[in-house]
Amino acid sequence: MSTPNKSGFVPADLDAAQFEQLEPLYNALLEREVSTPAELERWLLDQSDLVSAVGEKRARLYIAQSCNTEDKAINAAWESFIENVPPKIKPLEFALAKRTVELFEKIPMDEERYRVLRRRREAEVRLFREENIPLSTQLEKLSQKHGQICGAQTVQFRGEEQTLPQMARYLEETDRATREEAWRAVAGRRLEDREAFDSVFNEMIDLRDQMARNAGFEKTEGAAGAGAYVNYLFLEMERFDYTPEHCKAYWTAIENHIVPLIRRLDEERRVALGVDTLRPWDLGVDPKGRDPIRPFDGGRDLVRKTHAVFSKTDPRLAEMFATLTNGAEADEKVVTESLDLDSRRGKRPGGYQYPLPASRKPFIFMNAAGLQRDVMTMIHEAGHAFHSILAKDEPLVDYWDAPIEYCEVASMAMEHLTMAHWDAPGGFYAGEDYDRARREHLESALTVLAWIATIDRFQHWVYANPGHTIAEREAFWLELDATYGRAVDWSGLDDVRRSAWQRQTHVYNHPLYYIEYGIAQLGALQLWLRSRSEGEAAAIGAYMNGLTIGGARPLPELFEATGLGFDFGEGTVSRVAEAVEQELTAIPV
Repeated sequence: MSTPNKSGFVPADLDAAQFEQLEPLYNALLEREVSTPAELERWLLDQSDLVSAVGEKRARLYIAQSCNTEDKAINAAWESFIENVPPKIKPLEFALAKRTVELFEKIPMDEERYRVLRRRREAEVRLFREENIPLSTQLEKLSQKHGQICGAQTVQFRGEEQTLPQMARYLEETDRATREEAWRAVAGRRLEDREAFDSVFNEMIDLRDQMARNAGFEKTEGAAGAGAYVNYLFLEMERFDYTPEHCKAYWTAIENHIVPLIRRLDEERRVALGVDTLRPWDLGVDPKGRDPIRPFDGGRDLVRKTHAVFSKTDPRLAEMFATLTNGAEADEKVVTESLDLDSRRGKRPGGYQYPLPASRKPFIFMNAAGLQRDVMTMIHEAGHAFHSILAKDEPLVDYWDAPIEYCEVASMAMEHLTMAHWDAPGGFYAGEDYDRARREHLESALTVLAWIATIDRFQHWVYANPGHTIAEREAFWLELDATYGRAVDWSGLDDVRRSAWQRQTHVYNHPLYYIEYGIAQLGALQLWLRSRSEGEAAAIGAYMNGLTIGGARPLPELFEATGLGFDFGEGTVSRVAEAVEQELTAIPV
């Protein structure tokens, strides 16, 4: 494996799962004499190579256990890594961060080039506490436990064992009894693990709150106060350019402009279906009673059709996508060095793109079941992969990795910018199905904005009240669902409704991460609006220009480089809501 400008500081045969091999390299960096700008630059590059090697090992082990949660050897390797490497290198990483800050104080460096790196290292120094190392390890183990519970969730339906992602296709069936039966099967299976999920989450809350207090953070007092862990995490997640108050502005704007639009669409759906009330199993079916859209059949077909859409959108996108497939079209199930697409027993749910920092390659993980939302997952994660590819020549791994809020612009923008070409020859749709898919996508963009507000506000409350009971947590969740939720009749389904937050895996494994999707969705929709007003070429040109920068500039400047406003309050939300409503009006029902 190699990185740009690799100097040979990290041995080619290094096993980064062995702390004994890592320790001498960290100590060599800490002991090296650095007194000139050139020496500091070389020192930073060597440090980047070492961090990349460790990050790549972590990535490959995490990917392996995501793909097969039931393989004991794979899980043992991951558990051994998280127990023996991060806890031991964290003090050394802290020492490197501290020395980096000290060297920047002594040696004059290009302020524009190193501003982002410098404030990252200052945050690391501010946050580090030795006593938090074992707590982090415990959280990693709890995350693994959560993944194992999820990976084991299957149901017997119509004489066949099926994963929960596979069951989603039945919610699109025109027969209402089938939809209800499928929905209740999945909901019932999730309820079997409700107590286990609550137990894992309670432990996570306690550990996270303790970590924040160990680092000197407290709850911000007052009605708008943020929890100790929220304040801690905003710094840990390098949210230098916005605050919890900005999140609250987002919640308010979504409640004012997006929720009323969603509920108008829900009423249209209810009337079209001819039912007295919408039930949870009525949200995925076509309101005109048409058969479900099945845009692809298996991972191989998904790859082929995605390539056709990217080819029509922009040849450069198609070229980058082709590097991921590595001849996968010849395989029945698509598993390559960069892809694992099909759903199966023992796989974690969901989808992600995991960048491999040493080899500078992306990896896409998903659970494809032949649904429209799987198409969006594929295109979404491909956008992340494009980001990794376009920024790969950045020598510093810190700058190859952009802020999450901007990384999600890379992925969500692809969903919107390719929408005009989903009906490309060899693509996913034709005729009426194309109109249906576009409507579904835009309506989904609205509902996810509201869901993000719900999940983000929920987590802010959770960590502002770390000693809460399960009953109090469920009561607050029900308040949020009443504020942001769909116009759905939950009669007789109280147990399911009050624990519906448990299906959002980010709450467990990536706390407070979800607001990034809302910020990015508004940025991506701005780019879509630009494609409509200035043309597709201008929008894609801006997209690629911004992604090439990686994370070398502050977040607002990355948005600016892509021609976007860094705003997620009333102004942007109201403008986006109006544009999406107009577009929905223009698309045939």
